[in-house]
Amino acid sequence: MHPEPRQPLTSSQIWLRRVAVLALILAAGVIILGAWTRLSDAGLGCPDWPGCYGHLDVRKAIAHVNEQNATNPGELREAHKTVPEMVHRYFASTLGLLILIIAGLSVVNRKREKQPLKLPLFLVALVIFQGILGMWTVTMGLQPTIVMLHLLGGFTTLTLLALLTARLYRWPRFLNDCDVRSLKTLGGLSLAAVVLQIALGGWTTANYAAVVCTELPICEDGWVEHINFEDAFVFWGHEHDKPDYEFGVLQNDARTTIHVLHRFGALLVTLMVLLLVGRILTRARSVFFRNFGLAILGLLALQITLGISNVVFSVPLWVAVSHNFVAVLLLISLVLFIRAINVKCAARHPQGPDGPPRD
Repeated sequence: MHPEPRQPLTSSQIWLRRVAVLALILAAGVIILGAWTRLSDAGLGCPDWPGCYGHLDVRKAIAHVNEQNATNPGELREAHKTVPEMVHRYFASTLGLLILIIAGLSVVNRKREKQPLKLPLFLVALVIFQGILGMWTVTMGLQPTIVMLHLLGGFTTLTLLALLTARLYRWPRFLNDCDVRSLKTLGGLSLAAVVLQIALGGWTTANYAAVVCTELPICEDGWVEHINFEDAFVFWGHEHDKPDYEFGVLQNDARTTIHVLHRFGALLVTLMVLLLVGRILTRARSVFFRNFGLAILGLLALQITLGISNVVFSVPLWVAVSHNFVAVLLLISLVLFIRAINVKCAARHPQGPDGPPRD
């Protein structure tokens, strides 16, 4: 079949594509920096917002902290913790600016063929809400629900930017495997399982429950006796006598419950994604979808390896940050897979004398 003729791209459409790719890369950096900030216990490195001890320049903030701690040792947090917090804010602010540019260019090109408009405008609203969550994360002293929502908002931003970029480049550019379209339901269920697991991971991190279980495969012996759902999922109104939520306020049983559920969630995701990949590899007629299935499988295997490494090596920073980032890559891969199988497929061509039809 011959592809339908398309309108030539205008200069603003070309720039829209470029800015979308740049925003996608920058959003990935923001996710990594956010994980670095959170997992290095620097979330309150700057106790105010948007500046740091009243300074927008992180160098001035460092000098201020060092000066205060020299006069009154221990009065302020360590100066080095201002760096990840402020660098994260710089990157996030730049990302917000790029998303505004994307929305503006989308409005300019709104009458062009297959130009997304609702998605860029939604991204503007999302990034504004993300900024508010970022402010609340600091002003509310790392309140766990706010921290989890901030993480989910970051993952959603990156995923939607990946989807927008795919739409702008009209990817994929081929007619789909009809047989793979039957995997919509399984793909959707796998995506839902991954989203739930990411939320559980965010809740685990927000409540400092990552190191409460140090043995495999579930937790230490007797973990069943320490399950406490009532306290594990208190999303608001925590009773505690600390000035903030840094290092957590939940008791050990509640943290154990959260961690154990995260591990069971990992098992569910593994089974669902393995089933999906198996169906892809057995039903796909194109090399593209077979490779897509193998890519999803590779991300799953890497994520499992990183999760086990977190337990075995007591959550080293680079492993924890990688575990966080590969989770969003797995999420994106499933979203793009679902997009790909929704492309209108061509009818199967009959087998010719030279064998099956080529992809």
